Amino acid sequence: MPIIFLSPSTQESNPYLGGGTEEEYMNILADRMEPYLRSSGIRYVRNDPDRQAIGAINDSNAGTYDAHIALHTNAAPENLAGKLRGIDVYYAPNSQSSQRLANTMANNFESIYPLPDKVRALPTDFLGEVLRTKAPAILAEIGYHDNLEDVTWLKNNLTKIAANIVQSIADYFGIPFVEAGPVQSAVVVTDYNSGLNIRDFPSTSSAIIGYIPNGSTVEVYGQADDWYVVGYNGVIGYAYSPFIVI
Repeated sequence: MPIIFLSPSTQESNPYLGGGTEEEYMNILADRMEPYLRSSGIRYVRNDPDRQAIGAINDSNAGTYDAHIALHTNAAPENLAGKLRGIDVYYAPNSQSSQRLANTMANNFESIYPLPDKVRALPTDFLGEVLRTKAPAILAEIGYHDNLEDVTWLKNNLTKIAANIVQSIADYFGIPFVEAGPVQSAVVVTDYNSGLNIRDFPSTSSAIIGYIPNGSTVEVYGQADDWYVVGYNGVIGYAYSPFIVI
C-alpha cells in the first residue's frame, strides 16, 4: 500500500481574512484528510511544523515515500490584494509522475471549486518542496487567503476538500477511494485452520503483503466492495470481508 509524506504549511505569519493563519487551516485540512487516508489504505507521515519547508524536504528525503503532498494557500501581489482567486497545483516539470499527480488533483478540484476555470496544474522552477524531494511531489495552493470569497469557501468546505484531495491521491495510485468511517475492531473467522491474506489491492490476483492468523483481532478502516481495508501488525491492506466479523 502507498505511503505519502503529508506537508501542510508551516507559514504561521500568513493571516487569513476573518481570522486564522495559513499554518492553522492547512493543518486542520490535513487533520480532516487523515480518516480518508486511513479508510482508503493510504499510509502517511506528517511534517514537523517547527521545522519549516527545508525540514520537511529533509524529513521526506530521509524516508521512502511514494508521494510528497504539500498543502498551502496563495496570496496576490500587493497591488492585486483581494482581487485574485483560483487553485494552482504545482509539479516538477521533469517528472511525469509529479505532473500526473498534479493533473489528477486539479481535475478533481474542478468538481468542488466554485470557479473551475481557475483551477490549474502548473510547472514550477522555484518551489523546493516540489523540486528537491525524492518522492514525486506536488504543492497545492488552495485558493487565496487574502480573498474573502476564497477564504469563506475554504473554511466552509474543509471536509469536502480533504476528501477530494484523498480521492486524487487514490486515483493517482490506482486504488479505490473509500469513504471515511469509524475505526472498528474485528475478528478473523475462517472455515479452516489457516488464516487470511492481506493484499495490496482488492482482488485475489493482487500481491499478498501480509497474513492474519485465524481468530486474530484486526482494525477495519473502511470497505471497498467485498473487501475491508484492515490493519494488522503494522500492515495495512485489503482482506476479504466474508471472513471478518466486526
